[in-house]
Amino acid sequence: MSKLIVTAFLTLDGVMQAPGGPDEDVDRGFEHGGWQVPYVDDDLMSLMTEVLEHTTDHLLLGRRTYDIFAAYWPRVTDENNPIAVKLNAMPKYVASRTLSGLEWHNSHLLKGEAAEAVARLKEELDGVIMTQGSGDLIHTLQRHDLVDEYRLLVHPVVLGSGKRLFADGAAPAAWALTHSRSTAAGVQYCVYERTGKPAYGSFALDEEE
Repeated sequence: MSKLIVTAFLTLDGVMQAPGGPDEDVDRGFEHGGWQVPYVDDDLMSLMTEVLEHTTDHLLLGRRTYDIFAAYWPRVTDENNPIAVKLNAMPKYVASRTLSGLEWHNSHLLKGEAAEAVARLKEELDGVIMTQGSGDLIHTLQRHDLVDEYRLLVHPVVLGSGKRLFADGAAPAAWALTHSRSTAAGVQYCVYERTGKPAYGSFALDEEE
C-alpha cells in the first residue's frame, strides 16, 4: 500500500491558486497569478529536487494541473535538470471526467469517481504518491480522508483572495510536524504526518461545588 502526500505552494493566508504565472488560473477573477515567482531561489529549487528525486514514486494530478505540466515539462529536455528528468519519466495518474487520452509520457487516466479511483490506487501501488497543485482534486481527497501527509511550502505573502488548500468539508484529522526548514527567501517548508483523529478539551473552569 502506498502513502498519499499532498505537496502545496501556499501563501500565508492559505491561497494555492496560480503560483506560477498570471494566466495559470484566473477562475473567480483571480488577479494575483505568479505570486510565487519572486521567492524561487536556489534553496527552493534544491528543496523541490530533493522532494521529487528521493521521496516521490508516483504523481497524482487533476486535469487543470496536468494540462499545465504537460504543456511545459516535456519541452524541458535538459538531462541536467533533475526535476524535469524525474517528472517526465515517473508514472503520472490523472483524475479527470473530460480527458479521453493523455500524451505526456507514462501518464495514466483514472477511471470512475476520483475518490474511489485514488483509494484503489493507494491499495495497488507501493511507495509514495504525491499531488502537486490540483486544488479541486485535493479537496476531494480531504473530504474522503485519503491524505496521509502534507508537505507545505508557505510563502511570506498575503493575497486576500483565491482558492485555498483547505475548504469546508475536509475530514477532521490531527497532524504532527515532523520536519521544517526555511529558504533564504523566507519560504517555510513544513512536513505534517497524520496521527489520527483530533483530540478535544476545554479551558472552562470547573464549577464551584
